[in-house]
Amino acid sequence: MNGHRMNVEARRQSRAMVLLVAGILPIGCANSQAPWPQFGGPDRNFMVTAPPLADHWPEQGPPVLWSRDLGDGYATIVSDGDALYTMYRLGPDEITVALDADTGVTRWEHKNPAPPTPLMEQFGPGPHASPVLAGSRLFTIGTNAVLHCFDKRTGKVLWRHDLPAEFKAPIPGRGFACSPIAFEDLLILPVDRERPDPQGGQAADEEAKADDDVARQQSLMAFDQKTGDVAWSRHDYPVSYASPVLIRHADQTQLVVLLERELIGLNPRDGELLWHEPFEPEGTNLASPLWTGDDLLFCSSAYDSGSRTIKLTRDGNATVPTQLWYSRKMRIHHANAVRIGDYVYGSSGDFGPAFFMGLNIHTGEVAWRERGFAKATCLLADGKLILLDEDGQLALATATPQGFTVHSKCKIAERYAWAAPTLVGSTLYVRDRKKIMALDLG
Repeated sequence: MNGHRMNVEARRQSRAMVLLVAGILPIGCANSQAPWPQFGGPDRNFMVTAPPLADHWPEQGPPVLWSRDLGDGYATIVSDGDALYTMYRLGPDEITVALDADTGVTRWEHKNPAPPTPLMEQFGPGPHASPVLAGSRLFTIGTNAVLHCFDKRTGKVLWRHDLPAEFKAPIPGRGFACSPIAFEDLLILPVDRERPDPQGGQAADEEAKADDDVARQQSLMAFDQKTGDVAWSRHDYPVSYASPVLIRHADQTQLVVLLERELIGLNPRDGELLWHEPFEPEGTNLASPLWTGDDLLFCSSAYDSGSRTIKLTRDGNATVPTQLWYSRKMRIHHANAVRIGDYVYGSSGDFGPAFFMGLNIHTGEVAWRERGFAKATCLLADGKLILLDEDGQLALATATPQGFTVHSKCKIAERYAWAAPTLVGSTLYVRDRKKIMALDLG
């Protein structure tokens, strides 16, 4: 093991020296360039600044820096440079773990009881939501909707909330899956409330009227990162599995949330509703809205729905959403899309065949479809797409409006590899339901 660590450290220092000479990395930041602090990367759009990456891999795949066993789960890996954080399941317990980024050795673990529901046992036991790093703190939420705040270095629990017990929050059949988001000194996440059966008649109506104000106004909740106190609690929409994103539009920061039947924009400081766009037909909303900095939001849902682009415009002090197009030709399930110029690229498919495809974000026109991958997550770095499909195939590719070119492809993980990969510098971190590994893409 000592020799393995020495080899890893030598390779890391060698790569860092090359990058320093090239002027790519600042001194002292060899292992912390563009950290990956949350689901989807620095800006939650699966795009990250990276040093030059290899154009091709050996036939067996990129070099493995380290690999180790890890339990079940689909939470992605977050990183602040020298440490990695994720969650996994061991029987009835869910475990938050901190690992050394260079070796994979465990720094600390915390166990929380979270027995899987029958649906989770059938379709995937989780945990699903990804941790969030903010300053010295790490935030996690399990399938049972228990929210923890840790000291990221020691693993000490600073505060916790049992959302079902404290706020009457329902646990979805497949388990809580939305990744929280940090904004300034707040942590924000969808919570929802118990809703009566619409077929329940008068008794259901009386139950709804009896709900207290807190339970009726908690589609979104914000907690003080330091104390865990509730900062605000707003709205009464049914929520979805999609994680919220922060955008900057017309010099205003907004929190955008894809709910069960609508897309909304909020002021993240107090939860004030800024705009609202109903979605018809509604679908299963798992993928986060995609925003890359102009005025277009791309959303895609599986099953009975599809994809659409929402254009945001400013009218005085108001934000006005307008749907530019809707199409069922791309339906993203539990994956993501990335945007390059006027095109978005992603894996389309729910229970049938999956296609990796590109389409025009302005018109919805399909540029091309490619077979050869099961449902896949992807990220964009150094002008290259890195794909990981659910069967464990990893690929390096280039996507343009004219076509899709795969430069290298290998099998590195087991089915089901549903957690999106994480890239920090030139090191790619990947996990499936059994293992976690670090790969050198430089």
